[in-house]
Amino acid sequence: MKRQVLAAISTAALLATVAGCSSDGKSAAPSTTPDPKNATGTVTVWLMDDAQKSWPELVQQVNDQFAAKYPKVELKLSYHTWANKIAELDAAIKANQAPDVVELGNTETMKYMVNGSLLGLDRTGFDNSDNWIKGLADTCTYNQKLFCVPYYAGARVGVYNAKMFQDATGSADLPQTEDELTAALDKVAQRYKGNPGFSALYLPGPYWYAAMSYVTAYGGSIAKFDSSGNWHGTLHDPKSQQGLQHFVNLVKTYNKSGDLKVNEAKQAGVLGHEKAGLIYANGWELGDAIAPITGTPALKDSLKIVTMPGPNGKPLPSFIGGSDLAVTAKTQNAALATDWVRMFTSTKSEQVLADKDTLPNNLTQLAPLKNKPATAAAANAVQDAWFTPAAPGWGAVEKQNVLVNMLDSIFKGKSVDEATKDADAQIDQLINNPS
Repeated sequence: MKRQVLAAISTAALLATVAGCSSDGKSAAPSTTPDPKNATGTVTVWLMDDAQKSWPELVQQVNDQFAAKYPKVELKLSYHTWANKIAELDAAIKANQAPDVVELGNTETMKYMVNGSLLGLDRTGFDNSDNWIKGLADTCTYNQKLFCVPYYAGARVGVYNAKMFQDATGSADLPQTEDELTAALDKVAQRYKGNPGFSALYLPGPYWYAAMSYVTAYGGSIAKFDSSGNWHGTLHDPKSQQGLQHFVNLVKTYNKSGDLKVNEAKQAGVLGHEKAGLIYANGWELGDAIAPITGTPALKDSLKIVTMPGPNGKPLPSFIGGSDLAVTAKTQNAALATDWVRMFTSTKSEQVLADKDTLPNNLTQLAPLKNKPATAAAANAVQDAWFTPAAPGWGAVEKQNVLVNMLDSIFKGKSVDEATKDADAQIDQLINNPS
């Protein structure tokens, strides 16, 4: 892939008294500058373009803060896309041109923690570190050492068309149990059977995040760490198979799109163009469903976010999504870079995210969002959310699409028993080797 041209924002920034750490995660002596206004140097920061689109005022707030405090330090900040960032980062690391600070999706951190690309950090140097959302903090921790700082969290929820449910069932509320939900979905499917390709529940076949939520609901897992010190696949275990079969049954019953191999990337558009009554999605996908082109603005008052009902009368466990901020191991400006991360994830900064209905990195600031209609479902789901195995080779498992290929094979006719056995064999080959 072509490397993205950095749109550098030259602004003064950062240096502060922080606890430095060596790359093995052990705390080093504090780095102190008697007069921060005389500090010099350049710090490069890579953020995802979400920050540019969704909270540019936060970026500006932090930049202004640094500019006032450390006027002789240059900050070069650039925005990157999820599709290209990993290739760009790998190329930069190989060329010894890695940024000082990089934003990583929480499924991306393991690879870089294991291969030594990230600097160890002192947890006590960051706001709310004793109250970070555990599932997010775990994505920054390897061998009990911290290598990044939680930035924001996310969880999947039900997004549904309340008008459709009202018309079909007599109630605009989504049922709170799965048994009641499937009864309602049957009525929605019947009401809109004249709409070609309409899915009462649009659940894509290769949607492994959803599939693993059902696996988790039954007490199963993707992989486990055993007493011999190795990870091994556990999708063939009875509980995992039970959850996977439950997911498969829902897909086959309610997905009427005509192609069960299409993934969830454009599911918001399916809902937004009134080809679905309900999707299991990130909360932000509601915005796509009511946006011009990707959706229908007129549906603004009809589409609602709720907790997704799961098996056994409980909410469906959600994958914990989100982002982390890391300092790269070979930075020449560790104290500067660490201080930038500290300020960007401060209580003040996290409040900007919370005010925009984005889940902050800590339980204290998360609490008010549990009672806010726009955020309640995700905020309540995030504390008990599941995450991918914290194994050295998990990146390779994802890169080789082991779970997606397993699901595709099932919808092509392979049995769950055979498909999970094959998937576990592939996982066993990959998961213990640093990717």
